[in-house]
Amino acid sequence: MTTLPSPLSASDDITALAAVMGGNGVAVESEILERAFSSFSEAAHSLERSYGLLRAEVARLRKELEASNSDLGRSLEENLRMRRDLDHILEKLPCGVLVVRGDSISHANPEARRLLGLCAGVGPECAAQTLDSLRPEIRDLLLKVRDREQEDEQEQEIAGEAQGCRWLALRPAPLGEGAGSVFIVRDVSERKGLQQAQARLERDQALAEITALLAHEVRNPLASLELFAGLLAESALAAECRSWVERIQSGLRSLSVTVNNVLQFHSSPPGNKVAVELGDLLTWARDFFAPLSRQHRVQILLRNSLQGVSMMGDRHRLQQVLSNLVLNAISFMPGGGWIRIAGKASADGGSALMEIADTGPGIAANDLGQIFVPGFSTRSGPGLGLAVCRQIVEQHGGSIGVSSRPGAGAKFSLSLPLLANEAPGESAS
Repeated sequence: MTTLPSPLSASDDITALAAVMGGNGVAVESEILERAFSSFSEAAHSLERSYGLLRAEVARLRKELEASNSDLGRSLEENLRMRRDLDHILEKLPCGVLVVRGDSISHANPEARRLLGLCAGVGPECAAQTLDSLRPEIRDLLLKVRDREQEDEQEQEIAGEAQGCRWLALRPAPLGEGAGSVFIVRDVSERKGLQQAQARLERDQALAEITALLAHEVRNPLASLELFAGLLAESALAAECRSWVERIQSGLRSLSVTVNNVLQFHSSPPGNKVAVELGDLLTWARDFFAPLSRQHRVQILLRNSLQGVSMMGDRHRLQQVLSNLVLNAISFMPGGGWIRIAGKASADGGSALMEIADTGPGIAANDLGQIFVPGFSTRSGPGLGLAVCRQIVEQHGGSIGVSSRPGAGAKFSLSLPLLANEAPGESAS
């Protein structure tokens, strides 16, 4: 910074002028005025130079400020562009991104909102939601993942939704102490479905191996035992011996039905179908289980309006359907009761309608939707009987359903396609 020279002040000039007034006053006054004007001129030039330097410094600083503002503007635009790009990426990510600070959800992209059911819209209103607004199982999973020290992915099945059960996977990514957490949310239902399908396939392969073992090692000896038991029942035996033979027959037939269920469930669909007389089929079902029903004090009632009515099918498989339904009903009535087997043609003559009803305890409402699922059983056993029934009936182009009230028995209804131009007859016993 330039230092201005100090000119003579006006008071100094006046003092000097007064000191010499007694002498040559005019000469002194002229000299003093000259010196004053000279000092003033030098001060003015110095001030002008300083002002010029100040203006140059201001101009330089203004240029630097303009350059800095321009850089800041470009940086701000770049930041805004990057934020728009990041927001666009978050919007389009196939997985959910959830940011949680404390107990509040500060950000959630559309996929996270969809998977977690945060809100229906796509606005910032989701940021006001808390963890308590989530479904309990989702909230518990999120808290469990957040509280774990490991950053491994956790999976949870979310049941009871409109679209059925789903599997969600959450992976945490802590932002730092006090900064919150980021969670990556994925729907892994498809992968879980493939894993379950693989498990079913492995189970089916294991059962197929058991099926081959049953076919060779159990079924053939069992058929021989049934034959000899039948011959004993037809021979002249005492009443007590006949009772023992009937018990043997009952056990063998129950075992035969179980073995056939496994074989049928893992066998191929029927190939060449032949005409099967349905009236004879219903009569066979009553007679086949007569020893077992007497042993359990169960009366089998037959109302047969299908005499002379036939359909194209596999007789052995259709016998398996009736065997499963009748045996299932008997097993649920250890104290006795009755089973009604009924059959008739539909009003248009295009299908046969069969019913197997019992006076057992009935089926719980929660179980009605699962009883045809392979492996489902309310008792010990493989749980294949009703699944085999549905499989065989559908292979024959028919349908099977059930109705029940707890304590009022159960009724299974079958519908099977008929051959054309059948004239049904009726018999009851």
